Amino acid sequence: MRLILTILAAALLIVAWIFLVPQPKKTTPITLRFHAKMGEDPLIHDQFVYDNPGGEGQFRVRDFRFYLSNLSFEHQGETYAEPDSYHLIRFDNPEKTHSITLPEVPMPSVESIRFLIGVDPAANSSIEARGDLDPNSQMAWNWEVGYKFVVFEGALRVGDEVSPLVYHVGFDENAQEIAFSLAPEVLEDGAGEVHLNVDLAKLFDSSARIDMQSLPSVKFNRPDAEMLARNYATMITLGF
Repeated sequence: MRLILTILAAALLIVAWIFLVPQPKKTTPITLRFHAKMGEDPLIHDQFVYDNPGGEGQFRVRDFRFYLSNLSFEHQGETYAEPDSYHLIRFDNPEKTHSITLPEVPMPSVESIRFLIGVDPAANSSIEARGDLDPNSQMAWNWEVGYKFVVFEGALRVGDEVSPLVYHVGFDENAQEIAFSLAPEVLEDGAGEVHLNVDLAKLFDSSARIDMQSLPSVKFNRPDAEMLARNYATMITLGF
C-alpha cells in the first residue's frame, strides 16, 4: 500500500509539473528565399535583352533592389512579428537570390506570412538605423529623411540611341502589404524554406503598362510613383 501511495504521489507531482511549470515553446526555423525573375526566367543584368513593355526598344537592368519590412508570421490566430524587421533585398550575386533566415520563429508551424514592400511611416520618418535601414545609405533620399522603397536603374536602347532609366519610389503611401498562405507541405520535415519569386517585369507591366521611352524616370512625382507601386504590389509570388 505504501508503495502504491508513493507511486501515486510521484505521478501527481509529474502531472502538476506538466501543467504548472511553463514548457519551452516549440519554434520553427524559416528561411525566405527570393528569386529574381523576368517573367518565368532568371533575371539577367547588363544586357539589352528585354523589350520595352509599352513602346519601342530594349532595356537592360543595372540595379534592382527594394526594402522589405514588418515581416510577421501567423499560426492558429497567433502572430509573431520579427523585431527591427527591415531588410534590403538585392540580387547582385551570381545566383540572383536573396535570403532572410529566422532560426527560431516561436511557433510550432506557420500558416501565413505577411510583410511590406517598403518601409512603415514611423521608420521612414526616423533617422534611427534599424535592421538594414541606414539614413546614410544609397537607399535614402538626400533631400529629406526617408527611404527609397524600390530602386530600378538601367538603360533603354532604341535604334542607336541609349538613354538612362531611373525609377526610385518611396513616399509613405507607396508601401504595399503582401500576404501569403502556406500549404502544410511547404514546411514539412523541418525544411523551413519558403521560395518567393520576384518578377521584375511586373514593375513595368501589371495594372499599368509603362512606356520607358516616354517615362524614363520616376523620382518625386507622386502619381507616377503610385502607378509603379500598384505594379510592384503584384511582383512577388510563392515559388516552388
